[in-house]
Amino acid sequence: MSNLSDSRRVIASDEVDLIELFHNIWKQRFLVLGFTGVAGVIGLIFILLMPKEYVVSSLLRPTTINDLDALNQSKVYELPPAEALSKVGVRLGSYEARFGFFKAHPELFENFNKPGQTLEQGFELFNLDSIVLALPDPKQTELSSYIRLDMRYPNGVDGVAILNGFVDFALAMERKQIADDLKVIVENRLAEVQGKISAARSNYETDKESKIAQLLEADNIRRAKLKDELAGLRLQMSVLRANRIAELSEAISIAKSMGIKYPSTPSSIANTSAGGGSQIMRNEVNNQAIPLYFLGTDALEAERVMLKQRSSDDFVSERIAEIGKELRMLEVNREVEVLNQRKNEDIFLQNIEPLRTEKTRLSGINTDMSKLELVSIDRRAQEPVGPVKRSKFAIMALALFVGLFLGVVVGLIRQLILNRKYNLAGFPAPLSNFSKNMENSQKP
Repeated sequence: MSNLSDSRRVIASDEVDLIELFHNIWKQRFLVLGFTGVAGVIGLIFILLMPKEYVVSSLLRPTTINDLDALNQSKVYELPPAEALSKVGVRLGSYEARFGFFKAHPELFENFNKPGQTLEQGFELFNLDSIVLALPDPKQTELSSYIRLDMRYPNGVDGVAILNGFVDFALAMERKQIADDLKVIVENRLAEVQGKISAARSNYETDKESKIAQLLEADNIRRAKLKDELAGLRLQMSVLRANRIAELSEAISIAKSMGIKYPSTPSSIANTSAGGGSQIMRNEVNNQAIPLYFLGTDALEAERVMLKQRSSDDFVSERIAEIGKELRMLEVNREVEVLNQRKNEDIFLQNIEPLRTEKTRLSGINTDMSKLELVSIDRRAQEPVGPVKRSKFAIMALALFVGLFLGVVVGLIRQLILNRKYNLAGFPAPLSNFSKNMENSQKP
């Protein structure tokens, strides 16, 4: 029985504590109502004074293949429409593009620049949540690819100009980046092609110099051989002339000893020795050469004198004249002369026509991308019909709830302080009628 009685007392004590809690709140009901009312008034004032906000959006979609055909036909820079949209999206979300547009158009961001703040701080205030980049679900098909830009801005800010201007600014930056990349690629390709042409020209120069050297070397060798042959022939002619002079001297001696002064024949000498009384006609048939001394001393001496007086024997041999002709022709190599006189040597380069064609094609590529359509602006930002509608009921309910909560907390703390003062003074804390009845019911 005692245990049952104790448990009832504990339950009764817990109930009394909970009821006492509500009783303490009830005692501070005016304070709670005051906090709730003040919070409600503050909420109402906030609703009335709450600045109006507007939302604008811009939608970008992939451009057509025709718009990028000129760039892709260059064969040095390929950019499909989906990749172009992705590049623009990265540019729109980059800090560089947003800060660059913020600095380039300060007149549009006067409301974001507070006194005493730096330019970067004003930009952070704008970039915090003003422009939001929305992308499609990657699980969807490529037909739904798009980029949506949403901008929330307060009254007094030209959000339409900011959003449209920012899109145009980002597109211009991306076009410039593509133009710079294309220009670098074209310059590198041109340098590569020019290097190949220079290598071909260098090979041609080397081949030409080698050919000229071979031709001149062949001429020098031929010239040396002809000169050697000419010297040999002249020596041979000189020896033959000396031999002829010796032969003539010997024949002159014989002719003098035989008394042959004029040209004669063996038969005529026989007739002279036989006497001149009878006339005899003889037919002499002789296949052997008549000795030289039968020419007589006059003819032989005359020939010897002329041979001794001869200054050159070149006219004796036809080969010497031929050698002179060949040496004269070797003085100038016309093939070498023509090779040295070539003015436009590039036309003689081998297998260089494809490189020239490629160089001409690369030189003709237009790197001006200022009019390149990277994306299709499906919807530009337009003036909103009205401000963003906010839930006034939710704001008021939140204000009342916060006021009620603060009132309850402050009321409980105040009542606890009052109860503690009563206890320290030796007086029991005042109880409500319900609490007194509960206390009396617990007495035996």
